[in-house]
Amino acid sequence: MALNRSKIILKNFLFVASLIPLGWLIFALWSDTENGSKFMTADPVQKLNRELGDWALIFVIITLAIRPLSEIFNSRYLIAYRRMLGLFAFFYATLHLTSYVVIDLQLNWDDFAKDLIKRNFILIGMITVVLMAPLAITSNKKMIKLLGSKAWQRLHLLIYPIAILGVFHFFMMVRADYSRPLIYFTVILALLAYRYWKNVITATPKAPVNQSSKSAKQSFFRRVLYLPRTIKSSK
Repeated sequence: MALNRSKIILKNFLFVASLIPLGWLIFALWSDTENGSKFMTADPVQKLNRELGDWALIFVIITLAIRPLSEIFNSRYLIAYRRMLGLFAFFYATLHLTSYVVIDLQLNWDDFAKDLIKRNFILIGMITVVLMAPLAITSNKKMIKLLGSKAWQRLHLLIYPIAILGVFHFFMMVRADYSRPLIYFTVILALLAYRYWKNVITATPKAPVNQSSKSAKQSFFRRVLYLPRTIKSSK
C-alpha cells in the first residue's frame, strides 16, 4: 500500500514538473507583453517555437533513458512512468508544430506546402511528428490487447528513428550554435550503445549453434532492441 501511494505521488509530481516548461513560456510571453521584459528575446515567435521543439526532444530522450536507468538502479517500477513521459514528448511536439503553423504561418497552408518542399528540416520535423502520433494513440493497455504484444512492440520501436530524426531536425534548423543538438545526439548514441552492450555483448545466446541464418538474425535483433516476450502490466 505504501509503495502504491509513493508511485501515485511521484507520478503526480512528474506530471506537474513536465508542465513547468510550458508554464514558464506562458509566463515569459505574458511578462514580455505586459512588463516589457525580454525573456523571449527580440523574436518571441521563433523563441517559443524552438523551445517547444527542444522540450519535445528532451522528453523523447528521457523516455528512451527510462529502461536503462531502471536496470542500472535496479528500480523496475520506473517503467511505470515511461508512458506518461512519452505522451508529454508528443504533447510538446504537437505544440511545436502548432506554434509554427498557427503563430508563425498564420494558417497559410500555401506557405506551409512551400516550406515542406523547400526547407528539408521542416519536412523531417513533420515526419517525426507523424511517426510519434501512432505511439501516442497506442500507448494504453487496450491498444496493446487490440494489436497484440508483438505488433505493439514492433510499432513502438519507432521511438528510435523518432529520436534520431528529431536530432537531425534540430541540427538542420540551427545556423550557428550546435552545442545543444550535439549534446542530445551524444546522449542518444550513449543510450543505444548501452542497449547494445546490455543485450548483445553481455547476453547469453539461447538459440542452438546450428540454427538457421534467419533465426540467428531474428535473435540478434531481439537482443539489440531488447524486445521483451511479454508486456509488463505497468506499461
